[in-house]
Amino acid sequence: MVSRTHPVYGPRALNRATLARQLLLTRAELSAREAVAHLVGLQAQNVKPPYFQLHARLARFRPEELSALMESREVVRMVTLRSTIHTHTTEDALALRLLVQPARDREVGYFRAGLAGVDLERLTELARALVDTGPRTMAEIREALSKEWPEADPQALSVAARCRLPLVQVTPRGLWGRSGQVRLAHLEQWVGERQVGGRQVGELRAGRPGPAGAEPASADEVVRRYLRAFGPASVKDMQTWSGLTRMRAAFERLRPELVTFRDQAGVELFDLPDAPRPDPDTPAPPRFLPEFDNVLLSHADRSRLVPADLKGRTWKGNQAYCTLLVDGFLAGLWRLDEDEKGERAELVVELFGGTGTKGTREEIVAEGEALLAGMTTATRTSVRFGSITG
Repeated sequence: MVSRTHPVYGPRALNRATLARQLLLTRAELSAREAVAHLVGLQAQNVKPPYFQLHARLARFRPEELSALMESREVVRMVTLRSTIHTHTTEDALALRLLVQPARDREVGYFRAGLAGVDLERLTELARALVDTGPRTMAEIREALSKEWPEADPQALSVAARCRLPLVQVTPRGLWGRSGQVRLAHLEQWVGERQVGGRQVGELRAGRPGPAGAEPASADEVVRRYLRAFGPASVKDMQTWSGLTRMRAAFERLRPELVTFRDQAGVELFDLPDAPRPDPDTPAPPRFLPEFDNVLLSHADRSRLVPADLKGRTWKGNQAYCTLLVDGFLAGLWRLDEDEKGERAELVVELFGGTGTKGTREEIVAEGEALLAGMTTATRTSVRFGSITG
């Protein structure tokens, strides 16, 4: 198909298109594994957010489903996109980590002052040998490396190990209702020597590209997948999501098979011809999203979801709040309070700019009650409007 320029797409049109790709207009009849793959991973800096991300998007999701995938090692938690922890299918963990490895190598360079005299290849070998004996905490890895290079900055040694090796956070860390201390294993060791998505896990040996013919995920294919989950989007948007640079070449290679748009600022947006682009007036139900939801972090221009006057309202210092979408746009924050026994749970909702209409509040309460029913075991639950930011 020949690329052609479409009319300008405003924030509301982009909003509905993005919500449709993100499974946030209507909950999807997909398995948790299918959804993790479609979304190209879930940001997982904290343990619970991936579960709440899937609850907001899937019709029949139960937290135990994602936990089971983690225990069977069909999905894993590891550093990939933007140098942050994501929950990925094992196939994507392998392919995407190889794709972003050059960015992780550059990240090590930012700490070169603390790594003076450190042989990075030797560091990689030592760290790999250590985790091959069993999952290790980062403190244990750092201690072992500090013995080899006592003059080096311990934090820089930790960063180098994390960047040079594809280290997975092993279970029970990340399991619903269980969790545990962060312990790390090499991806290859954790999932075993087997075929994953048509390639050997062993191709990721020592965090470096494997034998001849072993390739990271195709940049072109990752662009297609990003657009299917986050588009329409600009080159800069995709780079924001991935943490990669110099991605324009991939977009230009794909241009003949894509359609293009312009946003209100005149920025060129790319999209897949068959991707959903709903009418801007399509109803968008309220959705409770956890902190660090990728839908709010994966575009350079976030006006498709965040009104200009609310920019920065989802953070306070280093604290990220859980967010509420109303009519598709950021409209408030929320917090889930549970007692120690899990018998009582209250969802506290703070709306920006007022109390909202009666109809809107009723929709929010109904969605909140669905969250309480699906994501807690409490027998006494309530939804309350109030302030959570003080």
